[in-house]
Amino acid sequence: MSDQLVDERASAAPLPGQVGGQAVMLIPHREPGMEETTLPRDYQRILAAVREAAGPFKARQVGDGLGIDVSVRAKLEPLRGRLVRLVDRGWLRKLPDGRFTIRL
Repeated sequence: MSDQLVDERASAAPLPGQVGGQAVMLIPHREPGMEETTLPRDYQRILAAVREAAGPFKARQVGDGLGIDVSVRAKLEPLRGRLVRLVDRGWLRKLPDGRFTIRL
């Protein structure tokens, strides 16, 4: 019985996957004691830019900090999607006005 539970838990753990034949980047859910180094490098850079921002920030401010051309919407929207993904996984918090903050 315990072997079966171990196998089920191992199969429930998030694994790198593929969608449509392409590799998918999985962002882990934040847990107590988890370090930012578990995130992919791009997401680590985003969190570093967020930490440099003073107070709540908009995606455009993070884009400026990362050197992204924020005047082009097609370059800003993927960043906004990454920020929302970090919110969904518990790394950031989104305020009702659309700004983001670092989760303590």
